[in-house]
Amino acid sequence: MSLRKLPEIKALQKPANFQADAPGEAFEAWAAQPKAAGATENNVISIFDIIGEDWWTGEGFTAKRCSAALRTIGNADVRVQVNSPGGDVFEGLAIYNLLRAHPAKVTIEVMGIAASAASIIAMAGDEIVMGLGTFIMVHNAWGVVVGNRHELAEAAGLFETFDNALIDIYEARTERKRGDIEALMDAETFMGPSEAIKNGFADRLDNDLGADLPEAKNSDRSLIARRQTEAALAKAGHTRSARQEILAELGHIDPALRDASRTPAARDAGVSAASLRELINTIRS
Repeated sequence: MSLRKLPEIKALQKPANFQADAPGEAFEAWAAQPKAAGATENNVISIFDIIGEDWWTGEGFTAKRCSAALRTIGNADVRVQVNSPGGDVFEGLAIYNLLRAHPAKVTIEVMGIAASAASIIAMAGDEIVMGLGTFIMVHNAWGVVVGNRHELAEAAGLFETFDNALIDIYEARTERKRGDIEALMDAETFMGPSEAIKNGFADRLDNDLGADLPEAKNSDRSLIARRQTEAALAKAGHTRSARQEILAELGHIDPALRDASRTPAARDAGVSAASLRELINTIRS
């Protein structure tokens, strides 16, 4: 059980035809970074992916992965390193509940960005530590629902329920007034260490905390280029499914190939990083 006695969030109803997504600006900030190296210590969980399934890699960080990691760690203290743009709010809440229920101390280390669903996960920490130049980003529940006016009206009511659940968590962790938190969420607020500490979303700054850059330089450059392209499309207002269709039409995604192989060489077959960067520049111009 969390040392801070944070609220447990009951399972929420997912709207029919709901599609989770990460905010465009958060996605853009995260996509430009090389993927940090995974931790080698036994009591460390690394969340360096999209929350939920990442259709670029077939991976992503899920509640199932978190549960498996916590079972391995047992009842010992755990450090959770976070650099994620968010993603699926339902997966995020499930991961928050798992960390909240851990019987020992949970320390959250923000290594880059903890946005959207990832910020909810961060709130499960008994201590939240931010590195220099890192951010926590909060906003109202966001996603896409396709349907008729009755289904959309029902979804709007459910989204309000989601927002209230998120506010409950932020309110308990920060001890700020509910209205103040609502204002931060309405504004889609990015908070650096100083502001996050002031607002109660973090406890302290660690200047030595950061991603493992030497290892990150060896990351998949083509994957970064593809994510930057998707981020530019997201910022332009395209939904996740629309982005996937656009990139598939451009020949930059082969879902069958991606699903068939987890090796970078197979996933990247036929993909031109240069052409993806050219597309990014076209979208931004």
